[in-house]
Order: sequence, then structure tokens, then C-alpha cells
Amino acid sequence: MSSPAPPEEGYPVLTVPADGIPDVVDTPEALAATRAALRDGEGPLAIDTERAQGYRYTAKAYLIQVRREGSGTHLIDPTAFEDGAPRADFHDFADELAEAEWILHAASQDLPCLAEVQFLPTHLFDTELAARLLGLNKVSLGALMEQALGITLLKEHSAADWSRRPIPSDWLAYAALDVERLAELREWLIERLSAADKIEWAHQEFAYLAAHATDPPHTRTDPWRRTSGLHGLNSPAALAVVRELWQVRDTLARAEDRSPGRVVPDRAITDLAARLETDHKARLTRADLRSVRGFSNRVAARFESHWLDALDRAASLPRAELPPRSVTPDGPPMPRSWERRWPSSFARFNRVRPALIERAGELEVPVENLLSPDHLRRLLWNSPDQITAEEVDARLAELGARPWQRELAVPVITAQW
Repeated sequence: MSSPAPPEEGYPVLTVPADGIPDVVDTPEALAATRAALRDGEGPLAIDTERAQGYRYTAKAYLIQVRREGSGTHLIDPTAFEDGAPRADFHDFADELAEAEWILHAASQDLPCLAEVQFLPTHLFDTELAARLLGLNKVSLGALMEQALGITLLKEHSAADWSRRPIPSDWLAYAALDVERLAELREWLIERLSAADKIEWAHQEFAYLAAHATDPPHTRTDPWRRTSGLHGLNSPAALAVVRELWQVRDTLARAEDRSPGRVVPDRAITDLAARLETDHKARLTRADLRSVRGFSNRVAARFESHWLDALDRAASLPRAELPPRSVTPDGPPMPRSWERRWPSSFARFNRVRPALIERAGELEVPVENLLSPDHLRRLLWNSPDQITAEEVDARLAELGARPWQRELAVPVITAQW
């Protein structure tokens, strides 16, 4: 592993937790002690998770860090409490802490894996989102810690394989430090949100995140179309190769609990499919497969027969079953494509969007936080020529825009309609 980049000069670097490196909580007795300590603590809880994306198939939590004043820091291994189930069940644990505010940084990244183990907040404070509402230029945890508290957090283990057991002690120190000063950062942000008259915005945003933490993830149509390098392919036959190989890879990766890219990289799939076009072939062979480096690694080579079966299926598809070059997107198409079919909506978007950007600048908040780009697209796409402010407000409320967003955005939208 390469050495971490040196921190900015002048900021002391946190390398060891103030109370030492906690033991991993991985037994029923240790978990009971952790629960008791957190119940007896005071104030908000600082929460973080560590996953193994890039190594494992899922984005499950392999470590949950919790800290509370008077309780110390606790490093919980949720996989130790699965008892044969796909995930641990911590709903009773969460219920014990329901009255406390939970502090997370970039909560939308952690809430899905916390939802899987039913360990979710009732009251939430998101330090990254708070920083965005303040219009801060840098909102990473490290940048905020430097600006707010004058300390540096090293991030050399952020992309580590947290499914590794035992977890190395320097990784545990890193994990503990991520929650050690979150409560202080929260106080710093609250002071500034209050001074900027944005604290109510934050409360509404945090409540929305907490209320929607158990929403099912969005399922993409044709997820294989996100394969890197797909844009370079033109023929339906080549797209069929990508689709068949992607589906086989996904099945194998799931069974192996391995990141799909560690079975076969995306570019190996699209590079192989491209040979149909560059070599003017009707069908790809074993020799073609073996000539692409990504299919010759130790893992991929074990499944050569699966890849060949996929190539045979792609080559045998009738023309009517070949995938089209493009598909209708989920929801409204991107506004740049509206001009021909929905010229009024296209013109309306090009009036409203700049006006919202200007208003967001006045408020010192990113325009995407003032109003979700998806909400704006859905409001304006194929829209009527006449509409009232009440109708705009009702439609945005239906889409999920918060009251503070509607209060500020609706007058701008209706003025430019």
C-alpha cells in the first residue's frame, strides 16, 4: 500500500484515538456491554460504517462505529451477529437509542447498510449535508475537520477491504477516529446554520433522510448498460455480447460474494464485444476470449465455460431479441433532448434553471440542494403552458420537495414559467 499523502502544513494529525484503540465488539457479551454503555451515555451519537465495496458483491456493513459522550467509542462487527441470516438484526439496539440524535457524515451512503441491519436513527444530523446548506466549498469529513477543528484525519484506509478478519489495528484506529470528533463538528455546524438562518432547512432535510432510510433502492432498467466502454459499441450484436457476459458475471459475483469487477473488469467485457465490430465477425470464439487479458486472470479463467456459453447465446439470438442501441430512460429524458418534441418545455427549462441558479447563489446554497434536478425535470417536462403557484407547489410536494425548498423555489419557477 502506498503511503498516505502528507496533510496540509499546520494541522495536527489525529493518528491514535484519545481513549486508545477499542476492541472489536463481536460477542454477545461485548455487545450487551456496548448497549449498556451507550444507553448510559449523554448527548448525540456519532455513527459511521465501513464497507468492502470494490471487494465484495454487496455494500453491507462490516464495521459500525458508535461514539457517545460518557460511553466512549465502540467498534461493532455486525457480521458476528448474523446467526446464519443474511444480516444481523439490531432493531432492539436501535430502539434503545431512539431518543438520541445520530450524527453521520454523508448519511445517504451509510443509511442503506444500516437499514439492512435495522439499526436506524429516529433523529438525524448529517454533517456533510449541513455543510452543503452552508455553501461551503469543501464538504468532505477531512476538509470540515480541518476548517472547523483545525485537525487532520488521514484517509488511507477508506477503500480498504473491511471484510478482512481480523481487522488490522491501524484500520481500527482509523475507524475510531472517524467518529471521535463528530459531535464537536456538529456543534460548529449548528452555530453557523443558526447564524445563517438555515437551521430549519437542515432540520427538514435531516427528517426527510431519516423518514426515507428504509425506501427500497432504485432498480435500474438494463443495469448492464452502465458497463464501462459501452458507448464505443454500435451494433446490437455487440450489445448482446455485453448483456450476456454481464448477466453471467453478475450471477457468478453474487455466488462468490466478490465485486463483479474482480471477476472480470468492465473493459474486458466491452473490449471482447468490440471484436465483433473491429474484426467483422459473426461470432466470438474461445481464441477471442483468451486474447482479452481480463478473461485470463485466475478467477475469470475458472469460469471459461460460462463465458463461452454466454457468447454462444448472444450469437444465437434472433434479430428481434437483440438489445436496441438505446432505451427509454426511467422518468423524463434529459432536457437537452426536449427541443424537438417539447419545445415549450425546453424553452421553459432554459428560463427556470438559470433563475434557480441565480437564486441559489444569493442564498449561498448549491442549486441541487435548493431543488433536486430530478424534481425540476419532472415538473417541467411536457408541462402545460399555464400553471398557478399553488399547482407548482403541490406538484413539488408530491415529488418530495421539502417545505423550505418549495417556499424559495416556487416563486422563482412561476415567475419564469
